[in-house]
Amino acid sequence: MSIVIALIIFSVLVVFHEFGHFIIAKKNKIVVNEFSLGMGPRIISWGKGETKYSIKALPFGGSCAMLGEDQDTVVEGSFNSKSVWARMAVVFAGPFFNFILAWILAIIVIGFQGADLAYVTDMEKGSLLYEKGLRDGDKLIRFNGNSAILARELFRDSYFENLDGGEIELVYKREGKKQTIKYKPEGEEKYFVGMSYSATSNPANIIVIKGSALEEAGVLSDDEIIKINDVEISSGKELYEYLEENPWQNEEYRITVKRKNKTLTMKFRPKMTMVYDKGFSFTGKRVKQSPVGVIRYSFTEVKYEIVTVVKSLKMLVTGKVKKNEMSGPIGIVNAIGDTYKETRKESVMITVMTMLNMAIMLSANLGVMNLLPLPALDGGRLVFFIIEAIRRKPIDREKEGLVHLIGFALLMVLMMFLILNDIGKLL
Repeated sequence: MSIVIALIIFSVLVVFHEFGHFIIAKKNKIVVNEFSLGMGPRIISWGKGETKYSIKALPFGGSCAMLGEDQDTVVEGSFNSKSVWARMAVVFAGPFFNFILAWILAIIVIGFQGADLAYVTDMEKGSLLYEKGLRDGDKLIRFNGNSAILARELFRDSYFENLDGGEIELVYKREGKKQTIKYKPEGEEKYFVGMSYSATSNPANIIVIKGSALEEAGVLSDDEIIKINDVEISSGKELYEYLEENPWQNEEYRITVKRKNKTLTMKFRPKMTMVYDKGFSFTGKRVKQSPVGVIRYSFTEVKYEIVTVVKSLKMLVTGKVKKNEMSGPIGIVNAIGDTYKETRKESVMITVMTMLNMAIMLSANLGVMNLLPLPALDGGRLVFFIIEAIRRKPIDREKEGLVHLIGFALLMVLMMFLILNDIGKLL
C-alpha cells in the first residue's frame, strides 16, 4: 500500500508540473504533440485536436512534448518559433505549478487542521525577556532575522544556525499589535550534546546540531530517542523531565534511538561549550483559521518548505550534509511508507493530512530543484534563454543540446548514487 500511495503522490506532482508547461504552451499557441503520464510504451492513448494524451507503462515521470522543442525546427506553432519570453514562460510554468499545487494542498491541510503557529510559553519572572515585556501567549513573528511564524521555522533554524552571542531582534504580536525587542542572549559554558526538540512532541524526535557530540556519535536529525542510558523515553515531555533532573556531565552516555525500522545504540560524551539561550520557550499548536487566515498561512507554509530546501541545498554545497542524510527515490518511498504505517494507527483523517503534508513538501522540493541552473533541468534551460535575451540571438542549438545531454547523463549518475545510497541504508 505504501508503494501505491507513493506512486499516486509522485504521479500527481509530475502531472501538475507537466500541466504547467502544457497550459502555458497552449496559451502561446505552441503545438503540443503529446501529453503523457508515465514513461515507456503506451498503455492507453487518445487524441484531441493536435495533441495525443497517453498513459504509459512505467508509473513515474511524465512529459509534455512540444513541436520542435529540442530541434532547430522553426515552423508555425513550434516551440522555437515563439519569442524568448514566451519560451521562458513555458519552461518556468512547470516548477511554478508545483508551488501552486503545494499552496492548494496547504489550503486543504490548514483548512482542516489549522496552522501550527509559534507562541511563547513558560516565561520566567525576572528573566531578561520578561523584564523587556515578553509574556506567555505572545505570538512570534520573527527571530534573529528569520521568520518565526510557524514553530517549525524555529526548530529548523536552530538546526541550521547556532546563536553566537550577537544582538537578536525578536518580533512578536500581542492583541494584534506588533512589538519588537532587541537583546543579547545570555550564554554560559556547560556540557552540550547538540540537540533541540519540542517538549510537546510525541514521540521524542530531535534535531541534531552540526559538529555536536551527538552528530559525531552518529545520531541523525529526526531520530526518535527511546532511551538514555537505562532510562526509557517515550515523549518530548519525558525527555525534558529527564534532562531537568539529569543535566549533562563530563561522562560517557548511551543513547538508543529508533530510525525507520531499526533500533540503534550509540555512545557519546558531552562537550563543554559556550551555549547561548534564546531566552524563551515556545510551543507550536494548531490553531483553526478564518478563510482569510487559511489563505494567508498557506503561503507561509509553502514559503517554509521552499526556504528549507534552499537552506538544505546550501548545506549540501558547503559539504555540511553527510551521505547518510541524503535520500533518493527509494528513501522517499520508504519514508512515505513508514509515515503511513505510523499514522494509520491513529485515524483516517490524520493519515490523509499527514500524506498531504508530505505532498506539500515534495511538491515544493520539486519546484525548487527544477529551478536550479543546471543543464537538463528547467532552470538550466532558463539560463540559456536569459543569455539569448541578453545577446538577442539564440545559442547554437546543437551546442545547447550537447550541454543538456551531458547534464542529463550526470543527473542519471547522481540518481544511481542516491538509489544505491538508499539501498545501503535499508540493509
